Amino acid sequence: MKMIVGLGNPGKQYANTRHNIGFMLVDKFAEENNFYFDKNKFNADYSIGYVNGIKYLLVKPTTYMNLSGEAIRKFYDYFDLELEDVLIIYDDLDTKTANFRLRNRGSSGGHNGIKSTINHLGTDKFNRLKIGIDRPTNGMKVADYVLGRFTNDELSEIEKIYKKSTDCIKDFATFSFAELMNKYN
Repeated sequence: MKMIVGLGNPGKQYANTRHNIGFMLVDKFAEENNFYFDKNKFNADYSIGYVNGIKYLLVKPTTYMNLSGEAIRKFYDYFDLELEDVLIIYDDLDTKTANFRLRNRGSSGGHNGIKSTINHLGTDKFNRLKIGIDRPTNGMKVADYVLGRFTNDELSEIEKIYKKSTDCIKDFATFSFAELMNKYN
C-alpha cells in the first residue's frame, strides 16, 4: 500500500489557499482515479482504492496544518507502513509557483506541517513532493501569504502541473524514489 498525504487546512475558508496545495493535488489525483473522501479516522479524511492494481491510501489531515503529523503517524502505525511507502505533498515558499521538487529527507524549512510530521515520525527521512508557491512580495507577512488565495494567474499555472504531478504520484508506486527524482526533478 502507498500512503499519499496532502497537507492543508480543513474548511471552505481555506479552499484554494496557497497552504492547501497539498489538499488540492490529492483531490485532483482522487478525482482522476475515482477515489472518494467518504471516510474519517484519526482526525483525517481518507480514501482507499486501486490504481493499476496498486493499493493507495489518500489522506488529508483535518488537524490543521500545525498538527498534521499526529494524523500521519496514526495512519502509518495502523496500516503498518514502511517510510518508503509514504509521500507527503505540501506547499513550498522556496520553489517558484507551479514548480515542484521531490526530496527524501531534510529539515522542515520552517513549514509547520512538516515540522509536526518530523516530530511524530521521529525522522526527517521521508518522501516529499514540494509544490512551489513562491515567497510573498511587498512586505506581506508569510502567514497572510500562505493563507491567502491563489490569484487566477497562479491557479492557471497550478492547473498546468496537475497532470505531471498526478503522474508522479502514480509512478511513486512503481519507481524507486531515486528513479522518481531523476525523472521529475
